[in-house]
Amino acid sequence: TALEEGEASIEVSKPEGAEDTFNIKITSGSKEETFENLTFKKGRGARNVIDTINKESKLVKVAEKESTLSIAEKMPAPGTYPLAAAAPAALVPQEIRPDALIGDVTARSGVSGLQLCDDVTMVICPDIMALYQAGKIDREGVKIIQTAMIDHCRNMKDRVAILDPLPGMSPQEVKDWRMNEAGYDSSYAALYYPWVKVANPIPGGDPSVYVPPSGHMAGIWARTDSTRGVHKAPANEIVQGAIGIEKAITRSEQDILNPVGINCIRTFPGRGIRVWGARTLASDASWRYINVRRLFNFVEKSIENGTQWVVFEPNDRDLWSKIRRDITAFLKRVWMDGALFGATPDEAFYVKCDTELNPVEIRDAGQVITEIGICPVKPAEFVIFRISQWAGPGGK
Repeated sequence: TALEEGEASIEVSKPEGAEDTFNIKITSGSKEETFENLTFKKGRGARNVIDTINKESKLVKVAEKESTLSIAEKMPAPGTYPLAAAAPAALVPQEIRPDALIGDVTARSGVSGLQLCDDVTMVICPDIMALYQAGKIDREGVKIIQTAMIDHCRNMKDRVAILDPLPGMSPQEVKDWRMNEAGYDSSYAALYYPWVKVANPIPGGDPSVYVPPSGHMAGIWARTDSTRGVHKAPANEIVQGAIGIEKAITRSEQDILNPVGINCIRTFPGRGIRVWGARTLASDASWRYINVRRLFNFVEKSIENGTQWVVFEPNDRDLWSKIRRDITAFLKRVWMDGALFGATPDEAFYVKCDTELNPVEIRDAGQVITEIGICPVKPAEFVIFRISQWAGPGGK
């Protein structure tokens, strides 16, 4: 309903000489609506009371209850009756099942349903921890769902999963979980530790709660993409909205966790709560850093989208030249943005599309192959200063 505050009423009257029709006037504050010659009959030409009011009224909606009464018995008695706005429907909690989080491509559900979304660049699922805390899944169940997230990102090749640790873990426990129990090894995933304390948005409860860090980390990734670019490591950034962390991380603990790909969230006096890690869960050193993985994702996706015009073009030297021209122009812009290492474009990247890559058998198969190499800028994780004593210009 759209009834105004205050009194609302419905007035029923019968036209003279009418047996099975009636009039209704609805009043709500300063608003009035009148519906004449209504009936319970249905069919061509009949102004059925349910259909007419639901179609024309801006104040109320009506529903007909099942009844065995005849039309004559249903006729309302003339008079004025008070109206009240309908009570809101009660919220019914829906149980989240582990398989629902993994989902299905056909059903367009869960993580699997994200295959249909081309613009996704990161995948998070903090509800895994809600299921774990509610006792709906065990540690093995957490691993199964997170593995499904990683596999999805690896198969799509254009997104990265942001994973949460189990709640309440110590630094040694989260290391054991990552290395021995979960054993993840992928450049398409990153793990952050520990949980973050935030103000409780639900009134009446504790003033603050601990939440999985993945939501905050996704926000930091997006903010860094917007302000600096996808090539900038999303680290040394303030965790906005955080008022604390579940476990304080020391420098020695950081030195233990960082090499195994666990990105720490730390508190620094006078500098707030910051992300202090930018590693993936890959054992391959080439894909150690989040920004390197995401830069390649960005470049691959951009080139794929920017070369759609190539399809069905004559596969000859002229086409290869145009492909080299377009990709070189794009990569030069990426280099000028500071995403690629090198004093010149030739040092930063190369693009090859020629007869060697596209011999007759490749062309006969309807394919055109282009080889691209880029040199990404990697983050300075460790800033090292070498300090020694100096006796001065005249010293020995």
